[in-house]
Formats: sequence, structure tokens, C-alpha cells
Amino acid sequence: MALLPPFIRASRASRTTRNAAAPHSAAGLPADDEVLLDVPDDRLGPALVAAGLGAYAPAAQLMARTREQAEWEYRDRYATRLASFARSRPEWFEEWRAAAPRDPDVLLVSAQLAVDRAWSSPARAELLREVSPLITAAAQSDVRDPVPWRIALDHARGTRAGHKYFGELWEAAVRRAPHHYGCHVAAERYLAESWHGSHRECFDFADRAAQDAPAGSLVQALPARAAFAYLTDGCGPEVPRERLDAAADRAVALSARFPSLDPWPAEIRNLLTYVLVRLDRRDDALAQLRLIGPYATSFPWGRLSDDPLGHFLAVREEVRSGPSGRPPWQPENGHGGRVSPGDH
Repeated sequence: MALLPPFIRASRASRTTRNAAAPHSAAGLPADDEVLLDVPDDRLGPALVAAGLGAYAPAAQLMARTREQAEWEYRDRYATRLASFARSRPEWFEEWRAAAPRDPDVLLVSAQLAVDRAWSSPARAELLREVSPLITAAAQSDVRDPVPWRIALDHARGTRAGHKYFGELWEAAVRRAPHHYGCHVAAERYLAESWHGSHRECFDFADRAAQDAPAGSLVQALPARAAFAYLTDGCGPEVPRERLDAAADRAVALSARFPSLDPWPAEIRNLLTYVLVRLDRRDDALAQLRLIGPYATSFPWGRLSDDPLGHFLAVREEVRSGPSGRPPWQPENGHGGRVSPGDH
């Protein structure tokens, strides 16, 4: 069991023991013990399993393909997941880095890994400044790739860089990929911290980006992320209800473009479910839960609870069974307060 990647171990350990298979089946939902957390797609899964066994070649091949095919959204997600796995199981990555220290894919994962490690430290800003050369090396290794610039945007937020410098990074990022979701999320997070309490500016940014993006772009979910930030923040001037509904509607339309029971759009659907529940749109939330199927994701539930899978299941049960006298986003374990401002 020790050789299995974290997504398998954590999901099994977090399963609820409640036997609710029959009512969930009747509602078109999988049983609680069939729901897993952060399941990778069919391309990433074998690479993580191989890395758990100490082999880096499948990860190297996967990342090379995303670069060669300019699959920037996949590349961003895979780099993040591989770096996360390397934090707990570094042997396979250290072997890969030793074998190909100048490889663009190695440099990208190295930069992401270094930022992740620095982010969790009390000396975050200082450590992040030491990481800058790694991000520069990743960006210079393939000038087409927007993902190092997404990492640079996160880095700028962590070091509390000024707007002028951030704007230069942002221009470089969108010049490479005008509708790259990861870069837009990084920019929205920076603005949320810089304009704390000014959710309207974040909505303005998200709405403009979504309006300019193709209908099938993940950027269409950006206003829903702005809605999530507003609903979990509890500060700043009120955002009109119609604007929150419009953000949710845009994400619903995006969700409908993807197949059901697919891990790729699962995070967007999990986020959208939270927003719909907070807006008391239970029927729409139940529809998203059916599309999610067994694919719970750490975001957004990990921002609200130390047990993201348990939180997801509790919210799902509230939506399935109907009103119970307490807010469905705040289940029996009492979690569901403000998002931690230190989340990365």
C-alpha cells in the first residue's frame, strides 16, 4: 500500500462509513464509498502510479507531449500534480532531474515544486525570492510556454509584488496564451489580495476575461471563482444577486460542454456546486453533482474543511435529502467558514 500515490491512499482513507447506496442511487449519484478525491485523468494516472514505483519515464513522456502539442491547460495541471507528488515522494523526480537537468519539463516541475515548498513556510516571502532563478530558467527553456509565467504570477502574489511588476508578468503570460485558465486564476488571486474587500473589481476582471474567451474555454469558469471568493470572504460591499447568478449560469453552460463523469472538469463542477448551493439553487446543484459522479476535488472543499472529501459528501447529502434546518454548505462537522487567506 505504501507504493500507491496519495490520491488513492487519501481517498480511501477519507471515505465515510455511512451506508447510503440506495437513496443516492435513486438520486442518480454514486454511493459515498464510491466517491474518490482528486482522481487524475487517464493520462496522468499511469504517470503517478509509475512515479510511486520509482520510475520517471512516463511522467517525462507525458510532459514532453504536452509541450510538443502545446497543450498548455493540461501541462499546467500535470506540472502541479507532479510537483505535489514529488513533495512527498521525491526519489523519482530527483532521478529525472539528475538525468536531464536542462530539460524544459524538469525545469518547469522544479519551479512549481520550489514555489510549493516555499509557500508553506513562515518565511514565505524570503524563500520565494530565492526561487526566482528557477522560474526564470523554466520560462527561458521554452519561450512559448505560458505555465512558467503562471508560476511567476503566483510567485509575485507570494512576495507581495507591486502592480506594475505584476502587470508586466501578466502581459508576458497572455502574450503566449491569451485565454490560459491558470494564468487568469493566478491574476484573479493576486487582485483578490490586492483589492481585499473589493470583490466588484475581481468580478469585473473575471467577466471581461470570460466575455473575451471562447465558449469552451475554462476561463468561462472565472466569474464562478469570483463568486466563490465573495461568498466565502464575508467582507466588502455587497455584490448584486443577479451578478452571482450570471456567474453561475456561465459556469453551468461551460460544464454542459464536457462529458459527464469526467475527471477533467471535476474541479470546475465541484466549485460550481458550492456556488449553486450558496445561492439556494438546489436543483441546479443536484444536476452538477450527477455530472460530477465519483470525482470530488480538494478545491473548493479543502478551503473550507480539513476533510475535503467528508465535506463534499456532507454537502452532497444535504442537497440530495433536502433542507435540514442548517445551511447545506455548513454540514454537521461545523466547517464552512471563511477561506484562509494563506491558501496557495
